[in-house]
Amino acid sequence: MKTQYLPGARLSALILSLTLATAMCALQTAKADDGERVVESTHYSSGGRDARQAIRTSRDSFAATEAVDKTARRAAAKSGQQSSQSPNQDFWFYSADIILFGDEDFDGFYSGIDLLFDADTVFSEADVYAVAYLSFEGGPWEEYAVTETFTIFGASDGDDYSIVTDLVSGYPTGNYDVLIELFDAFNDDFLAFIGPDDTSELSFLPLEDIGRDTPAETVVVINSESGGGSTGLIGLFGLLLLVLLSRRLRPTSSRRVALPAPRA
Repeated sequence: MKTQYLPGARLSALILSLTLATAMCALQTAKADDGERVVESTHYSSGGRDARQAIRTSRDSFAATEAVDKTARRAAAKSGQQSSQSPNQDFWFYSADIILFGDEDFDGFYSGIDLLFDADTVFSEADVYAVAYLSFEGGPWEEYAVTETFTIFGASDGDDYSIVTDLVSGYPTGNYDVLIELFDAFNDDFLAFIGPDDTSELSFLPLEDIGRDTPAETVVVINSESGGGSTGLIGLFGLLLLVLLSRRLRPTSSRRVALPAPRA
């Protein structure tokens, strides 16, 4: 936080400059939303959050045209663009768990998603992969992560998979839904899905990208030409108190859900 002592004329000029700077930031944000979406993800094998092992780290970019035209593969499957047009009854999601992290500006919107899920099957084992999507404020589903091929073993609880993702750019501040789809690694058949219609844990997630999660520098302006020095000093102390309180009251978010399903 910076404190500046300015005469009245310079104070007016500063206010004008801050207004213009705010307008420019808003314009740059709008332009960024028209550009690509960028995420950085680390993929983890089974073991929950305590014993999981990282298997891949990637930085993925999605063009603006993909953001506009992209729909979830489940919708594509229903339109006949894939060989399997409906969920396979031999596969299902047993649980899904989300923990949000990264809120540097303490506004209640997070820039990180720790997604963990467990898929099951009636077969002894099956090689599969999953695709994760985000939907901004009820808009179209936009792919943000694709897993490695992994093996699920019947209804075992030791074959979970997790993706920890930083939203780098292209994600406006707001509420997002998450959808996960499961596919056969051999022929890409659609197998199962879980989303906001199945559990509230995957809905209304307060998110924003890292570019919007940067604390703004606070400038305290004191007009040295005006009277009322005592009132100005009280206002300054009040502002300092608010800043300190905002840093102490940092919000956290943890979402967990376990969906009941038959276990062998």
